[in-house]
Amino acid sequence: MRVDYEELGKTLAALTEGETDTVALMATVVCELHHADDRFDWTGFYRVVAPELLKIGPYQGGHGCLVIPFARGVCGAAARTGEVQIVDDVEAFPDHIACAASTRSELVLPVRNAEGALLGVLDIDSDQPAAFTQEDAARLEALMAGIFAKAQLQ
Repeated sequence: MRVDYEELGKTLAALTEGETDTVALMATVVCELHHADDRFDWTGFYRVVAPELLKIGPYQGGHGCLVIPFARGVCGAAARTGEVQIVDDVEAFPDHIACAASTRSELVLPVRNAEGALLGVLDIDSDQPAAFTQEDAARLEALMAGIFAKAQLQ
């Protein structure tokens, strides 16, 4: 099954209406997103908790890495550069952090609030190589921008 971004957007808008708590928003997004697509084997957020440091946030799937510095891995690259990372083959990504040996590809998006503050990154891992497209990235970026625009810094 592939994600229906239109339907997902409607569902998330209804579920998050009026919510400003970042962790509550992240938990709701992850739950809905993880179950929306068979490609998504691990879906979660890493939250900015200190300068140049991400810590695990709400997620679905097996355990994730607890701490990721901005200087390491795909999540760190997304946080450091502010750019979406689509990695078709994680083995070919310099300094990839293997939280799960089964992961073959990854999509990571920076998540910001309305003021532009980096709240964290959305990390989606797949056990399939080259699982993610530019359309996935663009549609998810638009969804995250709408949901997290109302998020408050914790």
